[in-house]
Amino acid sequence: MKRKININKIKPADSFNKIRATFFNKRVGIDILVEVIGSFLIAISLYNFAVQAKFPMTGFSGIALILNRLFSLPIGITTIVLNIPVALVCYRLLGKGFFLRSLRCMIISSLMIDYVGPLLPLYEGDRLLAAICTGVLGGLGYAMIYMRNSSTGGADFIIMAVKAIRPHLSLGKIVFLTDVGIVLAGGIIFRDMDGIIYGMIINYLFAIAVDKLMYGINSGKVALIVTHHGELITDTIEECCQRGSTILNAAGGYKKEAKQVVMCACNNKQMYQLEQAVKHADPECFIIILESNEVLGEGFIIR
Repeated sequence: MKRKININKIKPADSFNKIRATFFNKRVGIDILVEVIGSFLIAISLYNFAVQAKFPMTGFSGIALILNRLFSLPIGITTIVLNIPVALVCYRLLGKGFFLRSLRCMIISSLMIDYVGPLLPLYEGDRLLAAICTGVLGGLGYAMIYMRNSSTGGADFIIMAVKAIRPHLSLGKIVFLTDVGIVLAGGIIFRDMDGIIYGMIINYLFAIAVDKLMYGINSGKVALIVTHHGELITDTIEECCQRGSTILNAAGGYKKEAKQVVMCACNNKQMYQLEQAVKHADPECFIIILESNEVLGEGFIIR
């Protein structure tokens, strides 16, 4: 005798699978869009600024630029060829998902460099300005790709592998340290000491741009307010800034008098409003304002 299947029990699962599939497709679409924009910025920084100014660049792109100047090899294709052995080595450490995303982004960035970059005008102005544009645009492009848990392969595989082993290190610092040797090699090969200096400037700006976009986009301030009227302060913060806060029980170090510490995180613009409102609500309160590199959670960016 065949069992009857209750259709009502199947519908929720089917609906969940549809929602999950929709979310997955949307996320993949956003990933590809960000990778295209990031790769476009990288292509401009490399082809339209670095190549013309003959900078010793960083990463596998830097090696590709050296080979381009020596043997006229295409930068994008050369980057892909250099990526293959490193990708195979780092495959197990970084995982299949990261590898496939990086492979996709590697192809996108290489096509951007070889086919989109040449369609745009080359910058032929001051080398220092070219170095600044190269570092900032390249750093922004790579940071956008890193934020989607992807990479352009090559040295990025090495960078992400180091990040996986030493997660406390920022990506900017890892990038800077791994790329110094390539910059020095390019400058020495072409006997361009000025190029080494410009390359270091690019490397430094690149590291700053990566860290600022990845870790500083949601930076702000934290206020610690010592008061006897914790609830009044929290209500005042909610009214003026629409920010939540936390009340911590404390005691004075000298008189051991019971007090409350209200902790609130907000952006730089809101902190001034908070400070003025809190002073008005409790003129006797004690306020400490601290810098916060990044805030994650409700009301802030969650990665």
